[in-house]
Amino acid sequence: MKSDIDIAREARLAPLDAVAGKLGLGAGDIIPFGRAKAKIDLSRLGDLKAREKGALILVTAINPTPAGEGKTTTTVGLGDALWRIGERAAIVLREPSLGPCFGVKGGATGGGRSQVVPMDDINLHFTGDFHAVTSAHNLLSALIDNQLYWGNGLDLDARKIAWRRVMDMNDRALRDIVVGLGEGNGVQRQTGFDITVASEVMAILCLSENLDDLRRRLGDIIIGRNRVGKPVTARDLKADGAMTALLKDAVNPNLVQTLENNPAILHGGPFANIAHGCNSLIATRAGLALADYVVTEAGFGADLGAEKFFDIKCRKAGLSPKAAVIVATVRALKMNGGVAKKDLDRENVDAVKRGAANLARHIENVRLFGVPALVAINAFDGDAAAEIAAVEAAADRAGARAVLC
Repeated sequence: MKSDIDIAREARLAPLDAVAGKLGLGAGDIIPFGRAKAKIDLSRLGDLKAREKGALILVTAINPTPAGEGKTTTTVGLGDALWRIGERAAIVLREPSLGPCFGVKGGATGGGRSQVVPMDDINLHFTGDFHAVTSAHNLLSALIDNQLYWGNGLDLDARKIAWRRVMDMNDRALRDIVVGLGEGNGVQRQTGFDITVASEVMAILCLSENLDDLRRRLGDIIIGRNRVGKPVTARDLKADGAMTALLKDAVNPNLVQTLENNPAILHGGPFANIAHGCNSLIATRAGLALADYVVTEAGFGADLGAEKFFDIKCRKAGLSPKAAVIVATVRALKMNGGVAKKDLDRENVDAVKRGAANLARHIENVRLFGVPALVAINAFDGDAAAEIAAVEAAADRAGARAVLC
């Protein structure tokens, strides 16, 4: 069996202007980054909110396990399937982070025949959005220490500075550090590094409506407190304009394609356990303006990413999803039912039934938001017919239809 990367590298990519054309975009509406990826020029699209026409579909999942669920794979597959039946669909996803990519989780471009490509570029530096977020975040960090060094006119309390530094890589040695060591290198204080996708700048980028809104939100960032306890903002440091300048290109969403040459919009990537775990609002609005259906996803399970999608992104933007797809696998449900990873290949219907309590709760959670729920069973070759039937029965009891993918 071919690996995901082998399949991706054998893909025959369509010219990007042809991919853009499927969404009604002309050559002048995109900014090419090489031959296989581009930015969508927001200045050419007008008021996205006023143009929204598409139906929004959320793909979420049961609780993540090492056995894997396949949210991105299902999202891409659903988008391709809509094109197969003659519907104009936009697949809208987050961008991958280098940390998970080089860690246990791996990349985030889907799998098998349901992938977005070029896989290598997307999983690595892509169009530089994460580097721009890193630079904007660390510019503010540098200005804070510069303020302390040059007289501290804002009377910052060095013990109450909450703003750290970021890099898009897992490096535990930098989690807790001391800066300012050595003569003339600033005020010594304890700080550290987080990963870029945990940056407040990333969350702000993904909740902003446009460049002006982005600048306003960046200015509102509270970096710490002064010696009388009053909050100090990025605007107080006059950092908001420079940070926005570093993000002027990153605010435009990215256009790539699936293995079936259908358009996919990737933009932003805040972690769901730190922030709201959704792609940018700008990308979602672009999809809704350009397509009849928008298939998007939210990080982790429905109890985390989906709830933040509903509570934060949809509430803030006035979005109304038409349906939610909850991805589940027999393997993951067996793990939820108490089976060790090494034993997942053995048929165990009882474990599936025990683990299905997790699926039932996620269905209940989604339906509490008034959104119809559908279960996508992401099937593996080793799944037994009786195990699949147990998942279908559990979904039916919880009030959702299950579909084998």
